[in-house]
Amino acid sequence: SPFKAEVYFVSLREFTDLKWGSPQPIAYRDKELGMVRLRAFGTYSMSVADPSLFVTQVVGTRGAFTTGLIEDFLRSIVINEFNDMLGDVHTSLLDIQAMSRELADASRAALSDDFARLGLQLTTFQISSITPPEEVQRRIDERSGMAAIGDLGAYTQFKTAQAIGDAAPSNGSESESA
Repeated sequence: SPFKAEVYFVSLREFTDLKWGSPQPIAYRDKELGMVRLRAFGTYSMSVADPSLFVTQVVGTRGAFTTGLIEDFLRSIVINEFNDMLGDVHTSLLDIQAMSRELADASRAALSDDFARLGLQLTTFQISSITPPEEVQRRIDERSGMAAIGDLGAYTQFKTAQAIGDAAPSNGSESESA
């Protein structure tokens, strides 16, 4: 046959529970804590909205393009857009969890154009967590513990008196056992 034909199968179903996450901590300028590093994770779902555009923009001349390969490609787009958006948020890490819904909606809106250029439709976008590294979490716990203590001088006196009371023999119990 003098004609050459190529057949592409593109699934139009919705691909759910696709994962994204920051491979490295993201530098974030916290208005209370200063510079901190954050990790962010979540999920999204998408579908192919324009198969012809998708094949032209993403698949190209490859023989096959699996969901796993497209996930890796899209993850880098998601992280890049999320980093840009997080840079515009000027609040404390302590308040950022309360904003996760707003951040997810803003990310979805920002990513929709990126996905549309590839022939894809971003249907959902969720942020599961935004967390600092363990050492920052420990420092936050220490700081909140200090706030719970209140007056450090009074607390130190209390702990000293408590330690002296614990070290003193009780009612001659040592003399009875000797």
